[in-house]
Amino acid sequence: MNTPSHGSKVARKDIPAVFQWKIQDIYATQEEWEKACTALKELIAELETCKGSLKDAGILLQALQLRDRMSQEIDKIYAYARLQQDADNGDVNAQALSGKAEGILAAFYNAVSFIDSEVTSLPKEQLEQLKNDPLFSDYSFYLEDLERMREHVLPGEQEAILAQSQLATGTGVLAFRALVSADMEFPVIKDRNDNDAIVSEGCYMLNMSSDDRVLRKNSFFGLMNTYHHYRNTLAATLTGTCRSRYFYARVRGYQNSMEASLAEENIPVSLYNGLIQTIHANLKPLHEYITLKKETLGYDEFHPYDLYVPLSQEGEKSFSCTFAEACETVKNALQPLGQAYIDALRKGMTEGWIDIYENKGKRSGAYSWGVYGVHPYVLLNFQPRYNSISTLAHELGHSLHSYFSSQAQPYAKSDYSIFCAEVASTTNENLLLEYALARADKTQKIFLLNQFLEAVRTTVYRQVQFAEFEKFIHDKITMGESLQAEELEKYWLESNRTYYGPDLTVDKELGSEWSRIPHFHTPFYVYKYATGYSAATAFSEAILNESADKHHTRSRSNAGPENTTTPCQTASAVEKYLKFLHAGGSDYSLNLLKVAGVDLNSPQPVQVTLEKFARKLKELKELL
Repeated sequence: MNTPSHGSKVARKDIPAVFQWKIQDIYATQEEWEKACTALKELIAELETCKGSLKDAGILLQALQLRDRMSQEIDKIYAYARLQQDADNGDVNAQALSGKAEGILAAFYNAVSFIDSEVTSLPKEQLEQLKNDPLFSDYSFYLEDLERMREHVLPGEQEAILAQSQLATGTGVLAFRALVSADMEFPVIKDRNDNDAIVSEGCYMLNMSSDDRVLRKNSFFGLMNTYHHYRNTLAATLTGTCRSRYFYARVRGYQNSMEASLAEENIPVSLYNGLIQTIHANLKPLHEYITLKKETLGYDEFHPYDLYVPLSQEGEKSFSCTFAEACETVKNALQPLGQAYIDALRKGMTEGWIDIYENKGKRSGAYSWGVYGVHPYVLLNFQPRYNSISTLAHELGHSLHSYFSSQAQPYAKSDYSIFCAEVASTTNENLLLEYALARADKTQKIFLLNQFLEAVRTTVYRQVQFAEFEKFIHDKITMGESLQAEELEKYWLESNRTYYGPDLTVDKELGSEWSRIPHFHTPFYVYKYATGYSAATAFSEAILNESADKHHTRSRSNAGPENTTTPCQTASAVEKYLKFLHAGGSDYSLNLLKVAGVDLNSPQPVQVTLEKFARKLKELKELL
């Protein structure tokens, strides 16, 4: 069958079914979906009868199992509706289904909200008995985690008040979104040919990677000056968000917002602070990278608007391929993960998991959506270029993490944490990069090495820079201060001088950049990008080193019987990694990673990533 033409003007109905995901794997018909919605409402009513009676172990088990049944069904109900809407936002029927699903989801959360509060009110001795009861084996980690958080869970009536207060205390982030998305007006700018161009959050990063330096410069000044105009309002909205988070932290008995945020996934504050320290000890390679970009691009001064421009505009063009060819490349690149992984990967590529091409009304970007008991779904907007091949590998990394965990774990232990979410996807990206580098010509290698260095710059260095800024602003809130725009701008400029070194000309307009970062309204989240990327790099390096050792051993053994030494840890890196993928959410994130060979409580995984950055930078210097 012919590949459809690419572009947002292609109607959904004109995309052949073979290139669309199989929504019918969730529910065969919309009628079945409607029946599931009706049945779920009945289950919600049934759960109500358990309220106030969870001291009885039998009723508690019934309530937890009922919650799982309901949660699995609402996952399917919601996915069935939203996947169709994301495939075509102009589909009126899909919009209606999504609206109904949203209402059912809200009813579900309201219906199950009493369970955690009642369980944490149980005597400690009873919780210990339940954790060791074989009937509660599916819920052992859930009960352990509730016990850990017991002192921070308030009595039911107080929890209800806090739940109701969320709307009142969420104004900071709502005001930020309204200002940035609706009220801000960005200026018309000029490109190098003196043509009018637009700058907005939607096209800013596209402009920043253009080879048109005039467009980049005007985009930078146009965007940053617009944010600067609203700087006091934006400082006030950020103050509101931070004070709200501090309020909930203190009410729950935490010392500050960082401690409360990290406690959600049982992450020690020492890991956060250690991550910042490790980055500061390894800033020299980033400084050298900025120097290399400045020299290679031939600029007398290297400005913030030059950071994202690639060193090679030619390399990516040679990776043009069909989707089928992209699949073959990804399969070949992931061979070190073993046959079981490749078999599952092939299922994902051929059995209706993926919605491949762009069409009119389709959501932009890409994602993976796991549906327990069915299979994961992957949204792509595939284009014939390397970034699309990398995106395919990335999203299927998420998908196979979901697929393996749902196969190996009961529903209650299947959902992996946000802390671990990017590990499998980025491991695939790294394996693909090394596979492509081993087969690339000089031009392609320059492009690929630049891709890797930019990934580490933006996902590790930059996200830790953000994390350090968050520590600074939340410390001020803890001390009872407000956030003043002028002070935030001063801090941000100095932070960029520290991180990027003397070869970056830090324009004063860069001081406004803090005010456009939406992640700062979801406190203490961005550091997970850096830890996830570092864990993935450690995994991929161990897997590739092991694969090379096995290949070397086979080569030596073929030379004669006297050379049959086997590495002492044959296949252990792959086995540990696959065990991690199968573990889902059966333990705390740091424990699962440590068992798999990556200890993020030590600086070693981050150090491995930064050493690889320095190594690849040296390769790029030699090529250039």
